[in-house]
Amino acid sequence: MHRRTALTVSAALLAAAPLLTACGSDAHPGAAAVVGGERIDVSSLQAQVKDVRTAQERSPQAAQLVQATGDLPRRKLNVMIFDRVVDKVAADNGVTVTRAELQQTRTAFVRESGGEDRLATALLQEQGVAPGQIDDVVRRNVLMNKIAAKLGVTDTPEGQKKLTDVFSAASKALAIDVNPRYGAWDDAQVRLSATTAPWLRRISQDPGALPAGA
Repeated sequence: MHRRTALTVSAALLAAAPLLTACGSDAHPGAAAVVGGERIDVSSLQAQVKDVRTAQERSPQAAQLVQATGDLPRRKLNVMIFDRVVDKVAADNGVTVTRAELQQTRTAFVRESGGEDRLATALLQEQGVAPGQIDDVVRRNVLMNKIAAKLGVTDTPEGQKKLTDVFSAASKALAIDVNPRYGAWDDAQVRLSATTAPWLRRISQDPGALPAGA
């Protein structure tokens, strides 16, 4: 297998918190966030959370999985907002992804994980990703790898700063407004301020690196 640049993204495991079911934003009632003028509805966020919780409940380690992802609504919102930033950076730089690229990448992840079930289990346990959300993780990683290649980003502090600056600028341009119940969006770090790990990590040359999705 050819070596490939694997740009991974991650979010921290956060302290347990109750599920947030209401929206406290007077300006955007029912919205968890507004990104580039488009809403991310609380109902859409809750659907993502429900898919993960349902998958976790089927696991023999259900209690541990739920405890490890206690602040799942905030983590999932972080993902949903970040994906829109990725889409803007991709569009601004003429980066697209084909079905063939997505299928090829998913096949590689399955092979590297030792099978479809093992991939699903790893993503659920480590990153709070439900089986039905794996395609989103694959798409995010393909786009970010192609963005890095298009920008000529290298595995150096300078390369990482360049990548972060591009994403930060796109984030600012989207004028991201988050319901305060979920925290506030940090354009400089390209993440919710309530989270504790940056999305953009060092580029790795490890072809076996699994994608992150939370």
